Amino acid sequence: MKIYTKTGDKGMTSLVYGTRIPKNDLRVEAYGTCDEANSTIGQALSFLLNEQEAEIIEVRKAFHRIQTVLFHVGAELATPEGKEVKWKLTEGDIQDLEKIIDRWDQVLPPLKNFILPGGHPAGAAFHAARTVVRRAERCAVAVGNVNPLVLSYLNRLSDLLFVAARYVNTKLGASEHTLHEN
Repeated sequence: MKIYTKTGDKGMTSLVYGTRIPKNDLRVEAYGTCDEANSTIGQALSFLLNEQEAEIIEVRKAFHRIQTVLFHVGAELATPEGKEVKWKLTEGDIQDLEKIIDRWDQVLPPLKNFILPGGHPAGAAFHAARTVVRRAERCAVAVGNVNPLVLSYLNRLSDLLFVAARYVNTKLGASEHTLHEN
């Protein structure tokens, strides 16, 4: 399979099933932002490759599954309205995120102030991924008439990414900085 097809050279792209649309269509923005979020999660995980603590290995495993589901979320957004989605999100996918959030949040210090993104490079990258997922969620809302589970998944994923940033920072001894009011 060739990497370049030249079919997008004039500003058009194909959805699943071959429907051609402009590259600036809201649907393209939505699934493209999911792809960007997936890449940012991958970047966060790359900072954890040499970490061997059981908790960090668990983070890598959890996010491998999450990246796979997020890829499918993008595919669902790339499927034209009225066409069959080959892989569908389930309530179980959202519940899986909630279980991870609850497990990791139990070991975190309680929040007393807003946290500024940063800490360990992986923690900072998870914070960046959170903001990209929030944008993907806004884009999916703008598309309209999308599977409500897509919106729920993206919303919960952004929550998980916030907790993941804090969890990684805590487990790797990176301090969190809070917002100071003037």
